[in-house]
Amino acid sequence: METLKFKTNIKCGGCVATVTPFLNGEKSVEKWQVDTNNPDKILTVEGSAVNEEEVIESVEKAGFKIEPLQ
Repeated sequence: METLKFKTNIKCGGCVATVTPFLNGEKSVEKWQVDTNNPDKILTVEGSAVNEEEVIESVEKAGFKIEPLQ
């Protein structure tokens, strides 16, 4: 299982609800969550072959900013 982490501006339950269909639509994403208590609003994505580009594209399509955490 591969885990990727991203810094986002997904800051509340409504934001999570907005991005849910986009991330759930990614075949490679098995599980994801946003730590809205973290100042960087960390999105953690897990899957067997998670594609960083596809995750970024999906979150941006939902209208949010996202960047990979180093």
